Amino acid sequence: MGITGNTVKSVGLLAETLGPGGLHPISENPAWPSGVADDHSPVEFSAAFEADRPPTVRAIVETSATRPSRSANVSAALAALDRLRRRESLDTTRFDAVRDLFLPARLEHDFAFWYSLVFRAGAAPAVKVYFNPEVRGPEAAGGLVREALGRTGFAAGFPVLRDHAVTRPGLDTYSFFALDLLDPRQARVKVYVSHQSAGVTEVTRAAKAAHGVDVDRVPDFCLLTGGRTEAFDGRPLISSYTFLDGDVAAPSGYSLYVPIRDYVADDEEARRRVLQVMAKYGLDPAQFDNALRAVARRPLDEGVGLIAHVSLRMGRPRPGITVYLSSEAYDVASPRPVSLVV
Repeated sequence: MGITGNTVKSVGLLAETLGPGGLHPISENPAWPSGVADDHSPVEFSAAFEADRPPTVRAIVETSATRPSRSANVSAALAALDRLRRRESLDTTRFDAVRDLFLPARLEHDFAFWYSLVFRAGAAPAVKVYFNPEVRGPEAAGGLVREALGRTGFAAGFPVLRDHAVTRPGLDTYSFFALDLLDPRQARVKVYVSHQSAGVTEVTRAAKAAHGVDVDRVPDFCLLTGGRTEAFDGRPLISSYTFLDGDVAAPSGYSLYVPIRDYVADDEEARRRVLQVMAKYGLDPAQFDNALRAVARRPLDEGVGLIAHVSLRMGRPRPGITVYLSSEAYDVASPRPVSLVV
């Protein structure tokens, strides 16, 4: 897509964060069942679109060791971070503040620590990390998020999330805690909440936790991406909340993620829905099709899941649309005979 001016450096950054396990041949089954993508690929790409700006390309990456295991993968990821910290001048102030919360000696989940690499035109690549709030077990997740927000300067935000987003026990769950590895004055702290079996009412209420966002956009976005689905009973809708410097009482950014692959027959239908979303928000559809062509290696009507999620970003810092694209390195899911919704 012509985003980065130094392709060699960008590819090197991807290889660094993949770790030793990144050398595993794609011709074989994955050595580690990564949760990044449905087929256990350790990489998922996304393209973020906003009005009058070039798109941003991102990659979510799980590091794996030569002999993968929960602890070995975390060690490999931390070793990569040490190298990147020296070479890329990363700021790990907030990472260091919450590291002991999310990286305990005993890990209760395969996913503990992922990277996100961000490539913008005219800028050096940025690095973000994702932690798993359920790494000590589901019952500890709320306490970890509360403590992590306190340590990063956003303690007052936790009651707002609890009262708007985590209102249905067992159905609304904390799924990610994320940090930009930048100077805290510029960096984001993000909290993600998964909403099982939710509909428009639940996610509209969740969006109200953020100040300054137009929650009236939520129902239409759900309709455009999910069709006439009343309750999203497949993969869950996800809310994310962005805290920036100065966000004392509540987050100033909100995003809603729709797992579109569960609510279409194939990727051709998913593409049509994304194009409707792009048109709705005045975005250039050619940018999306360019990103899709860069990843797709098959006709769109021969599988489902290449277009995995679509998100609506509202509020600060960069409102727009993001589309998540699977690498399908190991497997392609068969299309459904008919669309699940109309």
